[in-house]
Amino acid sequence: MNLPEKFALSSDLISELLTGMRLRGVEYRRIQVGPSFGFHFEARPGRGYFHYLAVGSAVLRSADGTLHELSAGSAVFIPQGAAHQLLSSPDAPTQDIDSFEAAPLGDTVSAVDACPSTSVVPSAILFYGCMEFDLGGMQGLGRLMPGLMLVDAASQRYPGLLPILAAMKGEICSGRVGFAGILARLAEVVAAMIVRGWVECGCDNASGLVAALRDPRLARAILALHRQPGRDWTVAELAAECHVSRSVFAQRFELTIGSPPLRYATELRMRLARQWLAQESMSIDTAAERLGYSSQAAFSRAFKRINGQPPGAIRQERRRATREAL
Repeated sequence: MNLPEKFALSSDLISELLTGMRLRGVEYRRIQVGPSFGFHFEARPGRGYFHYLAVGSAVLRSADGTLHELSAGSAVFIPQGAAHQLLSSPDAPTQDIDSFEAAPLGDTVSAVDACPSTSVVPSAILFYGCMEFDLGGMQGLGRLMPGLMLVDAASQRYPGLLPILAAMKGEICSGRVGFAGILARLAEVVAAMIVRGWVECGCDNASGLVAALRDPRLARAILALHRQPGRDWTVAELAAECHVSRSVFAQRFELTIGSPPLRYATELRMRLARQWLAQESMSIDTAAERLGYSSQAAFSRAFKRINGQPPGAIRQERRRATREAL
């Protein structure tokens, strides 16, 4: 494979990742504070946290105690929803974010004013979001992401983000009509761009799936699986996509990914099915047919084996969440 072909393939795989990625805000808050503040955010597996500091400075303390200094313009994405704290200083007392009174600004956006009456202007203004974060068929990549992804105000790694962050600051500080909804959408775009930047920059040399995506002997097969998840692939057909022998392909795939090719294909189908049932209201019959299953029973057995619960339970969870949101 020559260099242009390698870059084109990498671009295809990145596009495949971003096509399957779903970021949807569950709750957002515009927060303004005085000189001293401390917020605790509990762990929320399966969701991602996003923070943008528009004005002032802050310290973010990770679950392992690591401190990260934030300045105006800093954005943070925590893809695995780990517990953390935002503080004015490392010794500031903390309070759970959900314990603060919040005034609704829109469907998912509210405002928290923790600025004491003695402060003429807020010392810091930030925008916080909790998002459903789903990578669809590339969900395995999520486990390889760092616990915290930071974009500082002077970042050179994500140059395209700076104008969007500037737009966020304008919306946060101006309070114009409809600003809450615009902020929510901008936050989702920023989080997606942070993930894309991480992938484009080599995923910080993470192993497993990322190593496979860089390997032309494996990447073609993975791309083929993601483009045609409902096809009844054989190991020989996947090896042919990579122009290597069946034995070489199978051995290298399992060594790099950690599972045999056909098991990876099944897990991919079931991750996609879970996303379709949970987020797109697809019927079980349609999901089974799209993924190449001749019977709903066979599909349901595979789904439960991979996801730990039957597909009907996912549908019920969605219906219940929809009723609660009404």
